[in-house]
Amino acid sequence: MRDVLGRKGNGTGVSKRERLPKFIVWSAAILVSAVFFLILSNIVWHGIGQISWEFITSAPENAGRAGGIGPILVSTGLILGVSVAVALPIGLGTAILLSEFTRRDSIFGRMVRRSLDILAGVPSIVFGLFGFVFFSNLLGLGFSILSGGLTLACMVLPILIRSTEEGFRSAPGEYRMSAEALGLSKTTTIFRILLPAAAPGLAVGLILGIGRAMAKTAALLYTSGYVDRMPTSLLDSGRALSTHIFDLSMNVAGGNDKAYASALVLVSVLVVINIISFYIANNWLRRRIMTI
Repeated sequence: MRDVLGRKGNGTGVSKRERLPKFIVWSAAILVSAVFFLILSNIVWHGIGQISWEFITSAPENAGRAGGIGPILVSTGLILGVSVAVALPIGLGTAILLSEFTRRDSIFGRMVRRSLDILAGVPSIVFGLFGFVFFSNLLGLGFSILSGGLTLACMVLPILIRSTEEGFRSAPGEYRMSAEALGLSKTTTIFRILLPAAAPGLAVGLILGIGRAMAKTAALLYTSGYVDRMPTSLLDSGRALSTHIFDLSMNVAGGNDKAYASALVLVSVLVVINIISFYIANNWLRRRIMTI
């Protein structure tokens, strides 16, 4: 059989030349999924036996080799809270500037985008050294949750800005033209029409940024510190969950099972954040579409 272009087919609408790329794509997807489930099953197998309410809420003992991770979870939550609170308004504002007030081919826009792409690939140890010099020493914040959160915000911003910008640019041009025809201001158009359309891109950037921030040990070693007690303020030192896992894994005697359990908690938190973020973004988009 031949299709409308005169090519030979197999009766199913898919030629042999088209089957090979499809096979490669599916094979790559299956391979990535298999590696993920292999790692996840290994963590679950070794760590599930250590998970309990006492482990989640109690304080660590003997440098983390006994007890739980209660204060460590609090420190991790505070660090992420500072990071998101700082990165979200700056990232959203920069994305709006690049997508709505800057031409794609302008020199300024190209320079900013190129800088963001370079920053997205900078190793976490470099951000850690920068945070240690600038936030901890120059600003006098020392080893603190605030210093660690500000450093992680610098790491989150490149991914957040680029994904949010693409979300704004993917909004149909008819939205802008319709808003202009109705006489809506630029501010109203951005926050009432374009921002809901860009919400999935914002959610993706935020999730990727949070996932990157939660897993970066090197940046937090130099900024938030190593203390595993319960923090009383943002200026206290606090051990993040990734730092705690690193410490336990480097001390196998008595700490390896706790490291697996802490890693399982970290993965579970990331999964919950992913589900909640996509749920909020999709609901927000659905409601906005219904009101337009």
